[in-house]
Amino acid sequence: MLDKLQVFIDRYDEITTLLSNEDITKDIKQLQALSKEQSSITQIVNKSKEYKQILADISDNKALLEDKEMAPLAKEELRELEAKKEELISEINILLIPKDPNDDKNVIVEIRAGAGGDEAAIFVGDLFKTYLRYIDNENFKCEILSQSESESGGFKEVVFLVKGESVYSKFKYESGVHRVQRVPQTESQGRVHTSAISVAVLSEVDDEEIEIDPNDLKIDVMRASGNGGQSVNTTDSAVRITHIPTGIVVTNQDQKSQHKNKDKAMKVLKARLYDMQQKQKEQEEGDERREQIGSGDRSAKIRTYNYPQGRVTDHRIGLTLYKLDTIMQNGELGEITQALITHYQAQAIKG
Repeated sequence: MLDKLQVFIDRYDEITTLLSNEDITKDIKQLQALSKEQSSITQIVNKSKEYKQILADISDNKALLEDKEMAPLAKEELRELEAKKEELISEINILLIPKDPNDDKNVIVEIRAGAGGDEAAIFVGDLFKTYLRYIDNENFKCEILSQSESESGGFKEVVFLVKGESVYSKFKYESGVHRVQRVPQTESQGRVHTSAISVAVLSEVDDEEIEIDPNDLKIDVMRASGNGGQSVNTTDSAVRITHIPTGIVVTNQDQKSQHKNKDKAMKVLKARLYDMQQKQKEQEEGDERREQIGSGDRSAKIRTYNYPQGRVTDHRIGLTLYKLDTIMQNGELGEITQALITHYQAQAIKG
């Protein structure tokens, strides 16, 4: 393990030297890239140095066992050092797991009503409110990109951008089918209905990460329809962008400005295209890699919210919590997220 850890220490020192180079300090792009890389390995470098020091301390204390006077103290300290060494190894093993390259990115979240008609649309609204509270709890920021309200309440679809530190690392576990079991308000006989909605979590991408040929785009402008403000139906502000090679269609009409609607639609299109590329890459890497990094299949049922029993069950890890109201009303998704992170870290270490 020491040889593996020394690579990180050497690279950290190398970057430190490079950052003091006058040519690099003048190149903002390279300076930022090196600073980001150094920041990403700082934690494992610190743990590596701590591990090396503990090994040295263990060696010193073992040498003291030959000394009758110092032996009892050395034995006691060795017990503590060995325990700390095992703890450090566990921490280092987690830090050595290949990092998901998207973990530090912002995300675009798309929630859509599925099976269940009006009740599914209402639950889209309920889960959206839960996410907004979770976003607030995590000190993230939210920007709504587009929404399509349902006449019965809730949304047929809502798309929003979440910004903050390592947002994708938390939100990526929300991708998949969310199932709700409860008695709809319109149900007169008190029967429990099952509805489903889908959540897609896409990483926000920079222009450098994906190139789109303008010739591959078909852009239509039209008059916006439905809710959306005083002048929503009086100007051709709605934008529909079709990516011809893939058939992906993105529509945005939330803003009165055609330009703003186009910018938001392009942001979503880039995220979807990048996501498509990532999924193809994961497919090539195989099922084992997908299991290790915990990337959710959007068609898979990942979670059930059962209102009569007051429970939330995450089917990927068999976790059931009997505090549905607290989770939904206060956005307390942290316990579920952390359990998922721990599970996939354990899978990666085994793999």
